[in-house]
Amino acid sequence: MTKLLKTIVIVDKNEKFHAKASERYLHVHFIYTGHSWEGWVPTEYRRTNLHVDVNNEDELADYLNRIYEQLNPQHYKEWRLAQEEFWRLEKPNASVTKGFFDPLADAQGEWVCARCQLPHNTNPQRRIQDIKDFGYTLATDTNRFCKHCGKKTTHLLLLPIPRADSSGNGYETWTPAMRKRIIRVLGAWDVYEAANSNHCLPDHKFPEIRWDDETKADNPDTMSNKEIASKFQLMTNQRNEQKREVCRNCFQTGKRGTIFGIDFFYAGTADWDTTIPPKGKEAEQGCIGCPWYDIALWRKKLIEKLQEGE
Repeated sequence: MTKLLKTIVIVDKNEKFHAKASERYLHVHFIYTGHSWEGWVPTEYRRTNLHVDVNNEDELADYLNRIYEQLNPQHYKEWRLAQEEFWRLEKPNASVTKGFFDPLADAQGEWVCARCQLPHNTNPQRRIQDIKDFGYTLATDTNRFCKHCGKKTTHLLLLPIPRADSSGNGYETWTPAMRKRIIRVLGAWDVYEAANSNHCLPDHKFPEIRWDDETKADNPDTMSNKEIASKFQLMTNQRNEQKREVCRNCFQTGKRGTIFGIDFFYAGTADWDTTIPPKGKEAEQGCIGCPWYDIALWRKKLIEKLQEGE
């Protein structure tokens, strides 16, 4: 059985919960020679497929011992240099997002106020999401007092630990060529607006929040047209963000979403079927019938239902 290092203190055994991102954290205090660190480490972080059972002492001890070593301040300089190399070689055109990353990284694992210590931007949430998508681990506290601006604001804490590669971030990836092909195969048809659009993006019908290690997969350029039609639909980025929010709420509350306020489900009810696992490939069965899962099919079924009553 793994024992928790004596230099690790669990400050609060109750997990902190960031509802919007469906993330959980544990408040810990790490003691090193001549230095100590106190902050939040994730226990549920879907972008890196992380799930730690805090009630399993062996699993929790193994995880915290590993994070403790990764956060050792003696590794920081090497870590920071490696990140500069990553941004220079892999993300040379992401200068706006880099402007958010730098103050978070320079804080060396301390909290940063999103209101007064990060760049002003019309869509800061997009920049933070990009940083997470690049494999970085952040904790979010939406109600922390800032000693700089004197207000309770959202604070972010970037953990200076190894970055997860893009194949392990919990999201599927595709090449630019594959993205164009998906749009072409689906006819650039915006399923929400029921119209052709030049602003469509591929959307996974089965939402990422319900994936697990076994359901994440790449999208090879050799995927057949039939597979593309089965797996994807097209919508604008705005609708994609709206769908993410609906799916997150469903995952947390068990209440399935609606479109246009129409309470119609061609399979199942407004409540998630509790006999179906909440995550993993089998969870996709619980999405069938929800308007957001396959908007075109939902619209077709709704029209058929209305015509039956004529």
